[in-house]
Amino acid sequence: MSYDNYLADRIRNFFIAKGADFYEKKMFGGLCFMVNDKMFCGIHFEKKVQQDLIMARIGKAVYEAALKKPGVLPMDFTGRPMKGYVFVQPEGYDLESDFEYWMQLCLDFNPQAKVSAKRRK
Repeated sequence: MSYDNYLADRIRNFFIAKGADFYEKKMFGGLCFMVNDKMFCGIHFEKKVQQDLIMARIGKAVYEAALKKPGVLPMDFTGRPMKGYVFVQPEGYDLESDFEYWMQLCLDFNPQAKVSAKRRK
């Protein structure tokens, strides 16, 4: 199964409402949204639990506090959590106010985020 198109539309509408310039990129078996050539957030379908998770790039400064929120998990693809990134389960983003909270955290962190090095082809 691929990512949830309704969730993707919610994220797109957030960018449109904020007037943010973004583009989409297929990554991690899901869909990532890029702002200023940096990963902003993404959608990852977790097969183990059959749920769409938001991958949120929020930064290390708010990482520990974010993990205490309902429906939040460390982002872990390799057995080691990636500090500064979290997965948010549907219970943590279904309400519009919760969804806006996570998107705003990503938007607030984006100016400080580093651009990934371009891969050579």
